[in-house]
Amino acid sequence: MKKKVLAVLLGGCMVAGLLAGCGGGDEATTSDNGDAATSEEDSSGGGDYTFEVVVKSFQSTYWQAAIQGIEAAKEELGVKVNTTGPNAESDIADQVNMLNNAISQNPDGIALAANDQNAVLDSLQDALDADIPVVCFDTGVPDAPEGSVIATIATDNEAAGAVAAENMYNVIKDTIANATEPVRIGEVNQDATSANISGRGMGFINKMKELIEADGKTVAVIGNQFYVDQVENNGDEGSADVIIEVAVPAQTTVELSATEASNIMNKDDTIAIFGSNQVTAEGVLTANQNLNVLAATPDEGIVGVGFDAGATLKAAVADGTLIGAVTQAPVDQGNLAIHALYDYCEGKEVSDIPTDSYWYDASNMEEEDIAPNLYD
Repeated sequence: MKKKVLAVLLGGCMVAGLLAGCGGGDEATTSDNGDAATSEEDSSGGGDYTFEVVVKSFQSTYWQAAIQGIEAAKEELGVKVNTTGPNAESDIADQVNMLNNAISQNPDGIALAANDQNAVLDSLQDALDADIPVVCFDTGVPDAPEGSVIATIATDNEAAGAVAAENMYNVIKDTIANATEPVRIGEVNQDATSANISGRGMGFINKMKELIEADGKTVAVIGNQFYVDQVENNGDEGSADVIIEVAVPAQTTVELSATEASNIMNKDDTIAIFGSNQVTAEGVLTANQNLNVLAATPDEGIVGVGFDAGATLKAAVADGTLIGAVTQAPVDQGNLAIHALYDYCEGKEVSDIPTDSYWYDASNMEEEDIAPNLYD
């Protein structure tokens, strides 16, 4: 069954009628940040505007899909675009340095997917002082200096996390209802710093807690303190019917995510687990290579749900190792970010743009509104 989530932006600022001119860089440059990955997207047509793009990393195919959208917009609009990003999404300091370097190039605009919503605040103020417009995509920066972010293009991650919880709960609710001992649901989030990951993780937790409590059971959320501290009316672990255990790896890698997933999946009372992005979902699958416990129902093993796409996740959903996953629209996000910067520089009104996310499973992966978002 197809489920479409219309995004309502988290913390972005609606900006209309901003007619100020853009910054004045004329040539695209390529950042040199040691081991950091960088890719120059230079339009052969020589557009009037030069934009710097700072993505979260080049580690996953999600960001390669976003860059496809950036490249398409560059060709369509005839602008120059330089795209850079750190090796991993946990390399927060590297990304901030790249953002600062982008500002120093005095481009006509910057598109930013921030790994840490607080680490970029000073840089955003610098961009504002330099009259360089910034569009945030994939994730917003809720506390950005007023006027520094002209638009945010992102999924409603809380709603997307809730969709994962709803689809998981449909499969595990009878097991919870009939359990005579506490049961455990795991969640692995790659970090507790970026707005999209934290929003998605809390969306899953809050919706799962709501559904369980509506059926008369009690819930305790344990694990990573950042997430635990955001839970309202948290239950007591010692007496709860359901424990939601939240884990965050020390760094954003599949291997460390697999370690965290294994710790949860090895517990006898675990009935389900959610990997809240491509890296952590692949970590769940990597852990399962040794444990072989993922299954279609709690009676058979542990029910797994992922997020994002990529060849590994798609294969796992197609063969039933995961019961399904939620995918975003990274190509659209990258494309729309460049279009928003271009429109602003052309004196047009710009505003926040919500992008869609979809639940997919083995039954609907080929549907026309889902298949294009299942990037490899």
